[in-house]
Amino acid sequence: MSAWRRHFFVFLLSLAVTGCQQAPPSSIVFAIATAPASLHPLLATDAVSERINELLYRPLVEYGPQGEPVPGVVRWRMRDARHYLLFLAGSPAAFSDGSPVVLEDVRQTLLTARDHPASPHASTLRNIREIRLEGGRLVLGLQDPDPRLPEKLHLGVAPAAYLQEDRRLARQPMGSGPFVLLGWNEDGGVRLQRRRDGLHVRFSVVPDPTMRALKLLRGEANLVQNDLPYEMYPLLQDSAAIELAALPGTTFSYLGFNLLDPVTGDRRLRAAIAHAIDREAIVRHLFMGHARPGNTLLLPGHWAAHPALRDYRHDPARARALLEAMGHGPDNPLRLSFKTSTDPFRVRVASVLQAQLKAVGIELEINSNEWGTFFGDIKAGRFQMYSLSWVGVRSTDIFRHVFHSESLPPGGANRGRYHSPAVDRLIDRSGQLSAQQARPLYREIQEQLHRDLVYVPLWHENNLLLARDVRAVSPQEDGSYRFLEQVSLRDD
Repeated sequence: MSAWRRHFFVFLLSLAVTGCQQAPPSSIVFAIATAPASLHPLLATDAVSERINELLYRPLVEYGPQGEPVPGVVRWRMRDARHYLLFLAGSPAAFSDGSPVVLEDVRQTLLTARDHPASPHASTLRNIREIRLEGGRLVLGLQDPDPRLPEKLHLGVAPAAYLQEDRRLARQPMGSGPFVLLGWNEDGGVRLQRRRDGLHVRFSVVPDPTMRALKLLRGEANLVQNDLPYEMYPLLQDSAAIELAALPGTTFSYLGFNLLDPVTGDRRLRAAIAHAIDREAIVRHLFMGHARPGNTLLLPGHWAAHPALRDYRHDPARARALLEAMGHGPDNPLRLSFKTSTDPFRVRVASVLQAQLKAVGIELEINSNEWGTFFGDIKAGRFQMYSLSWVGVRSTDIFRHVFHSESLPPGGANRGRYHSPAVDRLIDRSGQLSAQQARPLYREIQEQLHRDLVYVPLWHENNLLLARDVRAVSPQEDGSYRFLEQVSLRDD
């Protein structure tokens, strides 16, 4: 943050503190940067929608502390190598309209997730060839053995009748989770009510980060998670009314490329970019240490994470040599289009990347658009280069979802159109093995992806949660909003 901007921000903070006395809120207000696009539990693809859906829908299968699958709405038993039996786990909470959760709802949830043309889970569940009711259980028949199928069943369950109406469910969610929808705000946010005690939570959409900070200082918001310039956190902590909770997170940021483009499809270019970027400097100065350089989607310590991938170290000379081999240099710079959102911090990161790449002979044209347009372009393949983050990565099925050649959007998230028969075979084979047997295959997958530079890996970002007048605030490693199940308003 430049000196004048810092002083201006401090001036705004002083106005906020001295110019407003806010009455105690009647509900918790959570200021977020973007509105949820869809509250359909199986078709949502943006992070905000998925995080709110976690509050509205209880999943078939939950994740335990080490990322292991544990019963949610269902428990399971493997009958043989190609058949699983699913049973309702106890008496699941009813849907928000009062109707009970039954196995037909589970069946339709799985069918929709597997067969809907817009389902991002389609490629993950393609191995399930049969889904049928058999008395008091559901039988899943597989084309190929999959000893780790339960990991793939972290899917929110909705009533069977609602699953036939995509638009209705996207706006009127009907789940059995800890919260229910009260309504939508004019700003695109939503109002939820916690079932067990009636506590209201309002998600207020505030695109500008400075305004989110000011709302927190004025008492107009109680919670802000991430999405602020890092220079703001020390200033906000100067307020005795605001508490900061921090936790290393699973959010993995990366540079993505259109591999069908004749320029960005050239691995030499991607390697030049990897060597031109000074990740350590960006983490130190822009993130103020609230991130860690990373080389793979999985957080260090995950059972399948590769422990020793080689860094593409900051080496401008190597980057220039690679570009020279492609016919580019100071007299013939390479021009690339880079897409990002309009979030001011992400634009700042893009500007730093632009300067670092310019130093080696790459002219980066930054195109920033509001979130809907930006994300729509990425899913449709309308880009040369972009930056995004994967949030809440827990399951190894992320490799199939993102890198398998059959996982093209909308049935998957292979947005760069990566195609590697060798990686496809490793992904297919690893899914048929136990975790212990599959571990070396996942490491081999990560090594090949790292060599191919499908992504240029950047960093894992910490989760920073600012709270005012709220008790029991604890950020989640995956950045989810599940902590809202436990919070309460202060009454002192």
